Parts: sequence; C-alpha cells; structure tokens
Amino acid sequence: MWMNSADDFINPPELGIAEHESKRLKNGRFLLIPASEKTHGHGTHTWAVIWKDHLAELLQESAH
Repeated sequence: MWMNSADDFINPPELGIAEHESKRLKNGRFLLIPASEKTHGHGTHTWAVIWKDHLAELLQESAH
C-alpha cells in the first residue's frame, strides 16, 4: 500500500506521480488521504490515527 496525503508539499499529488507509478505495483494500491484539519502535510505518515484503519484492512486482506 502506498499512501500520500493531499496536502503533502514534498510529494504533491498534483504531479500525478503516485497514481501513474502505483499501476506498476503487482499487488498494491495507492491511497490518497484527503486533506483535512487532521492531516499534517508530508508529516501525515507519522500520525497513525489517520491511516491505521487502512493498515488494518490491508492486514486483514493479507491474512487470506
């Protein structure tokens, strides 16, 4: 799983790089987390409360 937040200024989603390159992931997917008062730009990846449900879903799918 490749995640990015919409307010990431270092890896800005407007460039479309992740959407394009994630198609090369054999069993992966790209998730764009919408910008909100809870996201923290490039630092969103350090706030598990924002993405933990997506990780739990990935782990559940991986168990099968």
